[in-house]
Amino acid sequence: MSGLKDIPVVTAGVAPRSGEKYRTAQGFSAIKDGIKTPASTAGGAVTRTGKPRWLKAPLGGGAGYETVRRTVREHRLATVCEEAKCPNIGECWSAGTATIMLMGEVCTRACRFCSVDTGNPRGWLDADEPQNAARSVELMKLGYVVLTSVDRDDLPDGGAAHFAATVRAIKARCPQTAVEALTPDFSGMLRDVETVVESGLDVFAQNIETVRRLTHPVRDPRAGYDQTLAVLAHAKRHRSAVLTKTSLMLGLGETDAEVLETMDDLRRIGVDLLTLGQYLQPTVNHLPVARFVSPDEFDALRAAALERGFRECVSGPLVRSSYRAERALQGNNAGLDNARLAAAAPLR
Repeated sequence: MSGLKDIPVVTAGVAPRSGEKYRTAQGFSAIKDGIKTPASTAGGAVTRTGKPRWLKAPLGGGAGYETVRRTVREHRLATVCEEAKCPNIGECWSAGTATIMLMGEVCTRACRFCSVDTGNPRGWLDADEPQNAARSVELMKLGYVVLTSVDRDDLPDGGAAHFAATVRAIKARCPQTAVEALTPDFSGMLRDVETVVESGLDVFAQNIETVRRLTHPVRDPRAGYDQTLAVLAHAKRHRSAVLTKTSLMLGLGETDAEVLETMDDLRRIGVDLLTLGQYLQPTVNHLPVARFVSPDEFDALRAAALERGFRECVSGPLVRSSYRAERALQGNNAGLDNARLAAAAPLR
């Protein structure tokens, strides 16, 4: 990563601030929240845009929330719910669901929308993680689990074998549990896509994140719009019974026409499920929000997606790619308020 050598490493035992370099418990360096603090803003005040009233999420609490939190801690699991600062952690954990993040908390990429820490894990993996994850799913009695991960470009297969081992471990303990794998793009290596698809999963997901024009600088240079399309297309070709899924963030400067064009590209390769949500700036070092998309606009985009043939499009300001994923096939926008849907005029 360019520029890391110029940033002092935070002293052991001192919590790093966002944008600072620190040393992990495994001994390698990482940047807190993924993006280093620009020299132009270091130490200065930064103004952040206020959020509209509809961007409010319930706080966590209750027995379900505590059960998930305790299980995550006891089994040393990282969750995207925490690492990506998901606004829905209260709702999902209270409902007894969680998205497990495999292969550690440090990503080899530095996408400018994502607050996961960035560094080079140098091949480190927790060999016990597949069985720990499976045991946790069993303890939480989940009917549906989402597995995701950081990007691991330091591994020869991008972590595909580790993903597959975790899916198999879950299926062995909990054969009735549906498993969704929200994977990295494996640098476009299709044999690694096959490794995951052949593991016994039910849903294969890889997020395209934004429209073609904004792919860079929103995503890391090693990611790509066409690369993600190729990964999703191959997963469907290799095992047609597996559902494929992807996600778009809105509010980064895209137009409605570009969103619809992306939908068309996804349907051409047979993607089944789509989620649409509002981009929220995780720290002052990340990309700013260009605009807040209204609930009515999300409704109209969902109608347009269903018109194009997606099996479901979960769409709303607080939706994230794994938001209430167990409800994605119910045809009701994952239980969100659908009062406006019937009246929403679909965008063409």
